[in-house]
Amino acid sequence: MTTDEALYRRYLDGDEDALGELMERYGTKLTLYLDGYLCDLHEAEDLMIEVFAYLIAKKPHIRDGGFRAYLYQSARHMALRLLHKKRARNCFSLDALTEEPEARELVEETVQSAERARLLRTCMAELHEDYREALFLVYFEGLSHAETAAVMGKREKQVADLIYRGKIALRKRLEQEGITDAYNG
Repeated sequence: MTTDEALYRRYLDGDEDALGELMERYGTKLTLYLDGYLCDLHEAEDLMIEVFAYLIAKKPHIRDGGFRAYLYQSARHMALRLLHKKRARNCFSLDALTEEPEARELVEETVQSAERARLLRTCMAELHEDYREALFLVYFEGLSHAETAAVMGKREKQVADLIYRGKIALRKRLEQEGITDAYNG
């Protein structure tokens, strides 16, 4: 598998397919990350495209090993700028209501899994913004502490502290919602 930085260098050297591969790798993930800020999937998609458009127009120099952090940091700044212009609003998606379980899954398992996912989203939404963002970037997006620190504009130690405190706060919220087998590590 080609590294992000190698693909970006290929793009800078004129290989348009390399940019397409980067967009395939990060398009959906970046959109979901932005949706966490904007609570509007369509706006998140538009902003994701804007992040890549900025990359195309400006062709910034990105240090080795820093492409993913740069991408998320750019997305974060654009989302915060957009939120500054608009008032944040609650999000609710009817998409989840139209999904049907696959035949091989038991309905009870599907309902229980969907309920746990809903509870996790609800509890995550109630966390302090910094906790929520650090947990999302590390556990859902798979960024390292160093990459997360670069995205959030914090030191690695601060990110480690945010994750530690965020996990404690999330565990407490999940337990209040009746999930007692929350991760204890």
